[in-house]
Amino acid sequence: MTRHVRPRREVKPEPLPLDIRMMQQFSRLLMALLSVIVLCAAVWWLIRLPVFAIAGITLVGQVEHNNEVTIRANVTPQLRGDFFTFDLQKTQKIFETVPWVRRAVVEREFPNRLRVQLEEHQPVAYWGEESQGRLLNKQGEVFDANWGEIDEEHLPKLSGPDNQSTQVLDVYSMIEPEFKRMGLSVQALELTARGSWRAKLVNASVVEMGRGSPEEILNRVKMFTLTLAQVSARYEKKVSALESADLRHDHGYALRMRGLSTVDLQTIKR
Repeated sequence: MTRHVRPRREVKPEPLPLDIRMMQQFSRLLMALLSVIVLCAAVWWLIRLPVFAIAGITLVGQVEHNNEVTIRANVTPQLRGDFFTFDLQKTQKIFETVPWVRRAVVEREFPNRLRVQLEEHQPVAYWGEESQGRLLNKQGEVFDANWGEIDEEHLPKLSGPDNQSTQVLDVYSMIEPEFKRMGLSVQALELTARGSWRAKLVNASVVEMGRGSPEEILNRVKMFTLTLAQVSARYEKKVSALESADLRHDHGYALRMRGLSTVDLQTIKR
């Protein structure tokens, strides 16, 4: 005789009331929030431990014009924070306010030190008036410094608007080799407020080069230096007898030679 067994029905549990479900979710959220607070408090306590307080600064790179002790003495009182809370960008700017420092790269050294890579300005010229105490670096940037700290006594004196300092340095670098070929050298170069170029040579002569692009100025100087020796010989003078020259003429230049009493200016045509 076959016996039939009816399958047992699964009884689904009744859903929890809404208020109980909300209470459970709130409890989970509260526990998660409490865990985060405890974790944050632990981290805050950890990073405030004395072991992470900045204990020293390692200076590397160029410090030729600065004493490491002096740098630390000037900078350290301005530093705030510990290994984790240090503002590296702000600290970099503090180091870059130190005289002669052009650029500073600040890095953390675990657990409690800073490593600072310093790049100093490399002076290539005096800039502006001596009373202003400013120099020009090899990138054409103007910076403040005491002229008495310069070892190089024969740096040229350049001047012009500060926002055109790079161009002034470029023009000097272009024309200086041309004058040196004559045995002369540019002692000073000025870009006036009206955009005109003027050079003073080591023999105290003044060369007016007028307005124009650096390439135009270079072309005028080349034309002048390539013919000056010939012109000087015509009057039985040496190149060093040059007193002044004006290169602003369209088809030549005018010059004055020391010791010539009968002719003040001669226009030299190409």
